[in-house]
This record gives sequence, C-alpha cells and structure tokens, in this order.
Amino acid sequence: MKRFTRRAALLGAGGLAGWGLSGLFRADLPTYAGTDRIVAPTGDTILNDASGLSATPVHKHLTLAEGDQTLIDVIRREMAQARAAGHPLNVGAARHSMGGQAIPREGTALTFANAGIELDSAAQTYRAHAGARWSDVIAALDPAGWSPKVMQSNNDFGLAATYSVNAHGWPVPFGPMGSTVRSLRMVLPSGDLVTCSASENADLFNLGMGGYGLIGVIVDMEIEMTRNTRLVPSFEVMPTTDYAARFKAAIQDPAVTMAYGRLNVERETFFQNALLVTYRETEDQSDLPAAAGSGWMAHAASRIYRAQLGNETFKAFRWWNETTLGPALGGGEVTRNSLINEPVVTLDDRNPDRTDILHEYFVGFDAFDSFVEACQQVIPASYQEFLNVTLRYVAQDDQAVLSFAQVPRIAAVMSFSQELTQRAEADHKRLTRALIDRVVEIGGAYYLPYRPHARLDQLTRAYPSASAFAQAKRALDPNLVLRNNLWDQYLGQL
Repeated sequence: MKRFTRRAALLGAGGLAGWGLSGLFRADLPTYAGTDRIVAPTGDTILNDASGLSATPVHKHLTLAEGDQTLIDVIRREMAQARAAGHPLNVGAARHSMGGQAIPREGTALTFANAGIELDSAAQTYRAHAGARWSDVIAALDPAGWSPKVMQSNNDFGLAATYSVNAHGWPVPFGPMGSTVRSLRMVLPSGDLVTCSASENADLFNLGMGGYGLIGVIVDMEIEMTRNTRLVPSFEVMPTTDYAARFKAAIQDPAVTMAYGRLNVERETFFQNALLVTYRETEDQSDLPAAAGSGWMAHAASRIYRAQLGNETFKAFRWWNETTLGPALGGGEVTRNSLINEPVVTLDDRNPDRTDILHEYFVGFDAFDSFVEACQQVIPASYQEFLNVTLRYVAQDDQAVLSFAQVPRIAAVMSFSQELTQRAEADHKRLTRALIDRVVEIGGAYYLPYRPHARLDQLTRAYPSASAFAQAKRALDPNLVLRNNLWDQYLGQL
C-alpha cells in the first residue's frame, strides 16, 4: 500500500484544503477551508472508527482470517517487522470504538475477519477465533439450543474486542464478558504463544481483560455459554428516584434473567421518569423458534429514535411509545437469542453532517440519584442533542486490572448526536469533562472506548490501577510494539 501523503489526503477528502499533515495529530480536527465543518481524510492508509472523528494514518493494514498455525506465524512476522521498524501494531475487528483505541498511528493495523465456532455442550463452552463476531456465535449456538452467557448489546462486535475493552451486556446477574472466558491464547510482544485463564498466567489474563490490545494479540478463546430460553417481559414505569431500589430488587430476583432501564430525555422533565424492563422464563420451553434478526418494530423504533433530533415532541412521543404502545404491541414472548441478535446498523444515522457519540458511566446503586442530578445539571445546558440512555447492571469485577466496577454498579449508556463541527466537538469535550468530574466525585468511573476527551488526571482518578497497568505493560513490551491512541494519549504518559 502507498504511504500516506498530504496530497492523497486532500484528494481522498473530496477537496479538503486549508490544513497540513499536522492536522491529523492535533486536538483540532481538519475542516474545510473557511468553515467550521469537520471532514475525515480518507485513503488506503487511513483508518477511522465509529465516530468518524479518528482518521489516523497507518503504515499498512492487513485483514487476517482463521488459519491455525499460519495465523500465528503471520502475527509473529508482523510483530517482528513492526518492532524492527519502530512501528506500533494493533488489532481490531469492527472498530466500533470512538477514539482510535484500535488504531496504531503510522503502524501496522491488523483486522481479524469472521471465523467459525466449535461447541462443547458437555463443558457448556464454545471455542472461537478471536475475530468471530457475536452474530457468528448466535448463528452457531442457536440451532443447538445454546446462547452466549454474556455478550455486548449488539451482535456486530468481535469476541476478542469485547474482552479487550472489558465490555458487558444486559443478561443478569453477570459482570463483564471477560468473566465468562474460560481460557484464551495470545501472542505476546516477544512472539511467545501463551495460554491464559483465571488460573493459568492469570496476571496476563487480568491485564488483557480491558487491556485494549496492549498486552498481546489474542488468537482464540474458550467462552461459557448458557441455555437459550423463551422469555416474557414486564414493564414498570416509575419516578427516577425509585429506580435504583427497584432495579436492585430485580437483579436479586433469581427469576429475572435479562434486565435494563431507560430514562426520559425531554428537556423540560429530563431524567425525571424511569422505565424498568425485566425478562423471565416462561413455563413452556419446548420448540424454541430460530433466533430472529431485526423485526419491523425494531426498524420502526429506530425511525422514531432518529426523529427525536431537535424535536421535543418526538422525544415525548418516543417515551410514550416505549412505556405504553411498545409494551402493548411487542410485549409478547421472545427467545433470549432473538433479544440479543441485533446489529448496530439498525440505529444507523444516515446523516453526513452528524455523528453518533456514546458515553458510558458506572455508578454504585447508592450514588445513582447523585448521578442523575449531575446529568440534569450538565447535559441540558450543553449544545449536544441527547437521544437516549440505557441502564444496565454490571456485577463486581475483581479480575481486570483496569476494572470499572470495583463494586456492583449501574451502567448508564448514553447516546448523543453531534454536529460535525469544531464548535460541537469543543462543546462535547467540555460536557464530557464536566460529567466525568461529577461521576468520579461520587465514586464512579467512565468507559474508555469512547472519545478521548478526558484529562489524564480524570483517567487516573477513575482507574486507580492505571499506573500499575502501564508499568506492567512496559515490562512485558519494552519496545512498545503494541500501541494505540489510548496508550499514546493517556497510559503512555504514566
């Protein structure tokens, strides 16, 4: 592939002008000349992520499929070449992060393609190549009556990527997906192939869980599965002040296997009302239908979701739809696999002038009211369009070095629609920093895969073990071969 050049970027961006190569390396993102409009350079040696705001030059980009020892040989070769050239290397799958956490600047980017799944029903586990997507897992497990024990809320993501960002889902009462990994194999920066688990090379296992690919390149994984079941939902609407207690009671109910919550987003009554949705198994568990994909209701809901943009009436209508009409029309029985078999594209923006930006915050149950108050004071006063918050449960995580759940916590996943302008980017940075300050003050944490707006001191306050992680990484990888923007901007400064 050709090297990145300024001319290539100018042509690839459709006439972009008025900025130099340094534009990719500054906090200020490149814009059209004489405008505030942010544009993303494109080209064979430019990688971006889901934000559309992380255009990053790379030395080369390879897509690797499953190939047993051949795959391991390729990883070792690319690592050795990157180390010799002084280039970084990093691996990605779908690259749904939003701040370059899976992109090695001026380095070697490896993308793992989808791959097959092998079931072990006796052990209640499945083995998968690191690049397999959750859609692949559901497709393999569902015909045999099994389901992923924990997965991210959408099926587009890669398995190793989920482990590497320590992602969680909404089955209860579990912690992050990494807690369901029985073992994995990874190639270390030294080139050594090691097997890691909670009992074998546990230090590497705990560093890699939420380690953002900075510890080793994962080759394959053995992961726990559970029975697919037929479920029926219950819907409860309540004042937000009642939510934490009701949610905790639901989590502690052994009959509840899936649960999430929502808060209303109209500005006048922002976060004053809550919806709790819980799922329980039905008596009849025979003849389960095949896992479905996005149904008409999901697509209709996505259009209503998008209609909220700049429209308080539609925000109120969506809340009525979720709390009244939706339960009446779509409150029937559904299988566990159908619930989780949903791609991100269902909520695709399709607006070239805007981008979706996610936040996620983790707070204890007793701090939830303080968190809501902070959001009410910070978010409506911003320039951002706030579209949604989903509330999930995360059990205590004592494994990951960069754990965000030292105690059981409520996870608040927030969705904003941001204009692609410098003004909006600056405002979003201010908003993010204000929220992080408030969350850290009440003992919470923020999630690391999103926009790199936090200050370094905010990261170290939210993740007290960050310095220990950085020291362990330097000892394991003295040449700093495995790098990404999370390391370059944050952890590498510790």
